[in-house]
Amino acid sequence: MRRLVAETRLHPADLVLPLFVKEGLTEPAPLASMPGQVQHTEESLVEAVRAARDAGLGGVMLFGIPTVKDANGSQADAADGILQRALRASRKVLDEVPAGAPTPVLMADTCLDEFTDHGHCGVLTSTGAVDNDATLLRYASMAVAQAKAGVDVVSPSGMMDGQVAVIRDALDDAGFADTSILAYSAKYASAYYGPFREAVDSELKGDRKTYQMDFANAREGLREADLDLAEGADIVMVKPAGSYLDVLRAIADRSDVPVAAYQVSGEYAMIEAAGANGWIDRDRAVLESVTSIKRAGADVILTYWALELADWLR
Repeated sequence: MRRLVAETRLHPADLVLPLFVKEGLTEPAPLASMPGQVQHTEESLVEAVRAARDAGLGGVMLFGIPTVKDANGSQADAADGILQRALRASRKVLDEVPAGAPTPVLMADTCLDEFTDHGHCGVLTSTGAVDNDATLLRYASMAVAQAKAGVDVVSPSGMMDGQVAVIRDALDDAGFADTSILAYSAKYASAYYGPFREAVDSELKGDRKTYQMDFANAREGLREADLDLAEGADIVMVKPAGSYLDVLRAIADRSDVPVAAYQVSGEYAMIEAAGANGWIDRDRAVLESVTSIKRAGADVILTYWALELADWLR
């Protein structure tokens, strides 16, 4: 009876698997703060993308970690950079499926923080502030480089004002009108990102409060989503997910495009740690947490449990 009358149902196609690929690795590197997750080699990434394809996931989201970082994140848009190489290899795997078979959408993070030696999401001024407009030029170049490498969806996550419009114009001008934009629209300056910093070898000192949102503000998140919608976002996202279900619900109620939510590294780590200590039923908590995100209005859910959930759901 519970199954018959359930109001919310998960499906593997709802789920997107974030994947980290690090230049120069000879074997996958486990992440201590995210048990079960790794920094992939270029070879193991291909296998992970293949597993996501075979599991029927809705998509994969790639994050690249270069060997060399600099102030402008020059490897972010390099044609032979780690992220573009990973995208081309993933595109090849995803194109192997028979015609008409479901294929995960290939997404990439379109941000500089993994590529800069200061760890911020943008270019800095001489005083150390993030230069919004100079950063937009870098995002535009990065988005075009990703499109050339075969990405389906670029994902600007830096919370720079005007990023969606600038990227849309750049993609259109370069002949990539069909490349979609998933905008990190309501991205909060959250403590839950801690393990992610390990995952991307972040060089950040301090915080990102000058461009990410105050966790006390809900209406501001709606304004940010409205701006991205007006600039042409194809999907808008709330990040993190679990502590912002009210914002997610409100954006879902007003958005005329699909809404995504990112169950971030800290949310993952807390459940894994509590489960490992026997304090909660780990599997039930995973399913409950992701279902609650779907119930709150997410059409697309980024979660590190995507592969495992797909297996359960099948």
